Amino acid sequence: MTFTDVNSLKFDANGLIPVVVQDSKTNTVLMVAYMNQEALERTLVTKETWFWSRSRRQLWHKGETSGHLQKVKEILFDCDHDTLLVKVEQTGVACHEGYFSCFHYRLWGDGTCPDIPNGQLLKEKKKR
Repeated sequence: MTFTDVNSLKFDANGLIPVVVQDSKTNTVLMVAYMNQEALERTLVTKETWFWSRSRRQLWHKGETSGHLQKVKEILFDCDHDTLLVKVEQTGVACHEGYFSCFHYRLWGDGTCPDIPNGQLLKEKKKR
């Protein structure tokens, strides 16, 4: 990404853009977070990830407290210009629960999708 491409990015109504963080060596998805323009600028300048914490409503330098920094290797954006993919060299773990990836809970097991009739899951959820 070049600095001129930054202007084509589409931040949402709250000034945020979703960010998928991926390990540059293993391609493991580490986490999903959000950036505002300032977080993106700091990430580009420092080559370490910065995010906007929606719960704390403040900038967050990933790994600043834990030492589990993310060194940025590459930043890409999707075809709609509304999501970023940040490839990083992860120091330590990405997840605050102590796992390498935040994606360690399994919804479905073996890579296949459950056989659920179209819309059935939503209908069942509405009944509750």
